[in-house]
Amino acid sequence: MPFGEVVCGAPGSGKSTYCFGKHQLFTALNRPISIVNLDPANDNIPYSCAIDIASLITLQDVMDEHGLGPNGGMLYCMEYLDANFDWLEARLKELGTDAYVLFDVPGQVELSTNHEALKHIVQRLTKIGFRLAAVHLCDAHYVTDAAKYVSVLLLSLRTMLQLELPHVNVLSKVDLIVQYGDLDFNLDFYTEVQDLSYLENALNASSPRYTALNMALCSVIEDYSLVGFETLAVEDKASMLHLTRAIDRATGYIFVPPHDAPAPEGTLEASSVPASTRPNTFSLFSSAAGPMTGSMGDVQERWIDAREQWDAFERKEWRQEGEMIREAREREKAMQGERRGKSGIRERK
Repeated sequence: MPFGEVVCGAPGSGKSTYCFGKHQLFTALNRPISIVNLDPANDNIPYSCAIDIASLITLQDVMDEHGLGPNGGMLYCMEYLDANFDWLEARLKELGTDAYVLFDVPGQVELSTNHEALKHIVQRLTKIGFRLAAVHLCDAHYVTDAAKYVSVLLLSLRTMLQLELPHVNVLSKVDLIVQYGDLDFNLDFYTEVQDLSYLENALNASSPRYTALNMALCSVIEDYSLVGFETLAVEDKASMLHLTRAIDRATGYIFVPPHDAPAPEGTLEASSVPASTRPNTFSLFSSAAGPMTGSMGDVQERWIDAREQWDAFERKEWRQEGEMIREAREREKAMQGERRGKSGIRERK
């Protein structure tokens, strides 16, 4: 059964950067991953695509042929993909049943909030066997302004209701949040979407004419009680691994490594059958059924309260790790030299 993520979010939220970072991470972990670019306007793709919608249709061709603007052309492209879903289905089948696929969708928010084309595509992907989760990226700097934060909550809520998938909202670029000013509350207030009435003073100060409207919108968000956020610093390995685990729990994905991979004794069956049919108790209880590690307090300390100290600590750790790697390589070269010397002596004898 193939698994995957529908990576959505407003323009500039870091969707392509996230896909590229996840491709690098999974490649290092020897986990399967393929990326499908569904943005017909994205012609500067940083990652290698398994499938690119540009092979089917491009935004520029639509604008030239039909006289549409960028937004209308984008909607046309997604409707065209929906009508020609068999093109996408045929190429997805070539990836195999053990594939893990990232669908990098366009940034136009109406596609994931009220237009039906993307929703139809997601439903059809589910029908052909994909277990998907929606990963909705929002720029973390919006939490520094109460009005923008409420708008992000509404956008996230509408996306959750529209796509009808297991959903993980993400505050991306959390490592840059200090550049936009101080937070009125701790970070967990924003990620857990706690009592929004505490935002009343800030909202009224910025828009006193709309006090009743502001509080009514907050009430809608709290009545649904669906929205929450994970955080992401895409260049930080720990942050990427934490988010990966949260998404795996949402989809139920359990990575089963090859039977000859290093693992605790008895956790892998010595069998050559596909990974999707081999049981793995260790992977089950260390991923989907295991507890989530770390807390939002740790994230705040790392990126907001004590960032300079953490950066210095990590640089020290990296230097020590580099020295250990160099020493290991030098020992290996010395051992190889000794073996070559001994073999030469035996040959002369």
